[in-house]
Amino acid sequence: METQQQYLNRAQGIVLSLLPKDGTVVAGRGIGKGLMAACILRRNVEQMPGSNTGLVGPNSKRMWTNIIPSWDTHLRRWGFVEGVHYTWGRKPAKAWGWKEPVIKPMNWENTLSFWNGSYATIISQDRKGTSNSQSFDFVLIDESKFVDFEQFKEETLPANRGNGNIFGKLYFHHGIWKFSDMPTTKKGSWFLNDREKCDNGKIELLQGLIASFYQLRQQIAGKVERHETVTARERYYLKRISKAINQLRADTYLYKEFSSIENLEILGEDFIRQCHRDMPPATFRTTIMCRRVEHSEDSFYSSKSDFNLYTAVDQTYIDSLGWDMLKLRHVGCQADADIDKRAPLYVAFDANANINWCVVGQPGADLKLRILKSFYTKYERRLPELVDDVCTYYESLKYKEVVFCYDATFVGNNFGVDKNDFRTVIKHCFLKNGWAVREIYIGKPWFHPVKHALINRMFLGQATYQLLINEENNRDLLVSIDSAMTVNGTNMKDKSGEKTPETEESPLQSRTDGSDAFDTLCIAVETGHIAFVGGGGGGIG
Repeated sequence: METQQQYLNRAQGIVLSLLPKDGTVVAGRGIGKGLMAACILRRNVEQMPGSNTGLVGPNSKRMWTNIIPSWDTHLRRWGFVEGVHYTWGRKPAKAWGWKEPVIKPMNWENTLSFWNGSYATIISQDRKGTSNSQSFDFVLIDESKFVDFEQFKEETLPANRGNGNIFGKLYFHHGIWKFSDMPTTKKGSWFLNDREKCDNGKIELLQGLIASFYQLRQQIAGKVERHETVTARERYYLKRISKAINQLRADTYLYKEFSSIENLEILGEDFIRQCHRDMPPATFRTTIMCRRVEHSEDSFYSSKSDFNLYTAVDQTYIDSLGWDMLKLRHVGCQADADIDKRAPLYVAFDANANINWCVVGQPGADLKLRILKSFYTKYERRLPELVDDVCTYYESLKYKEVVFCYDATFVGNNFGVDKNDFRTVIKHCFLKNGWAVREIYIGKPWFHPVKHALINRMFLGQATYQLLINEENNRDLLVSIDSAMTVNGTNMKDKSGEKTPETEESPLQSRTDGSDAFDTLCIAVETGHIAFVGGGGGGIG
């Protein structure tokens, strides 16, 4: 492996220089949380040969399609070669000559193994018992806001034990680190209380000791370079400071929230003002200010709660892909366990000049409307490409029928996309892809107060259908829903943010357009147009 310099931004520099035994990092997109976690894993591997680090994630689909490919990318960038320095999901071949772990795993299928006997155990919370009979030397939690704390506390936390006779002298042995962006649900906010564990006085002392250590080490390096004598006193103090740092690290908890304000000198006040002006309030609070989301009566979807969210992963299909990183990055609906494959998909769209959305759902015989997945396209990729994306994702379904839900804005309008209107373009694109199409026309767009009342009843389970949203497959849609506020205390949806130019901090997909497609689907299903027929597809009454 080649030793390469690694650029670190300010947030990464703070975390990886302090690096106490335990820590929680809450930060927005672009900070590089994955790199921080990967650096900690590499430290564990190299300094605890033969150890077992537990890598905890919310579910197997997210672990195998997002988190694991990211880890693999970091390893390769550092010069690690698969089959030489590490391997995924299999027992290392004897011919490789790798060292043995301190405690061999009973099952190698969910492991990331290294040449020196170290390995990491992949823990997906939708696989019950993956922490059973384990003995971890360290625990890393990625996407913490999606992790179930009670399950983590009962299954994984007790397994962070053992091997004290081998690694007990290392200050970070049995440490726990959590990484996440700012949670938007109460259930996902379980780790925000870690702030109370952080002693700012200890952090300042640790920062001072580390600064003194590097200053003295640089001074000694300068003497060596000038061929001057390094005194025994200087070497003694260097070792003493290093020991004091690690002793303090062992007894210090780091909790950090990284907001854009911390980079004010670089970003400038105008940048913050622009974000405040252009972004939906909820998005600004989480993305820029990194503040906890409080329940707001001003939310257009004020009745939405954690009870409306779920995940459903077909673990058998994920397992069938082995550790093929290319396939894992491009899984289709085969990985979704919530699809009724004998029934049609219900689709609703929102069409705009710069962004187009499609929301896919299925009303069930149990009177639950499940929002299975959502898609969007931007700029030059318009409605035809969006329909193609939907058809590609669901290509493996044998029963190909959609119920297309739309309102009057899709009739006679096209924004120059085609000589035909939106309704015709969408219908023809589905037909071209081999899908049968039924239609539900809900008429003129509903008045916001009426829509507000209906959909919030659906969230509460007080309407005909109760709303459930697949959290894993609708992350951007959930941001769009959570960003939707009311205007001045009325029940009108505030759509002012849709007209502002896109910026890196205020992407189009974070605005309320996606929630409009969601509204159309909910209205079409709830207003009695559907006679549900299980096993043979939906019908339109």
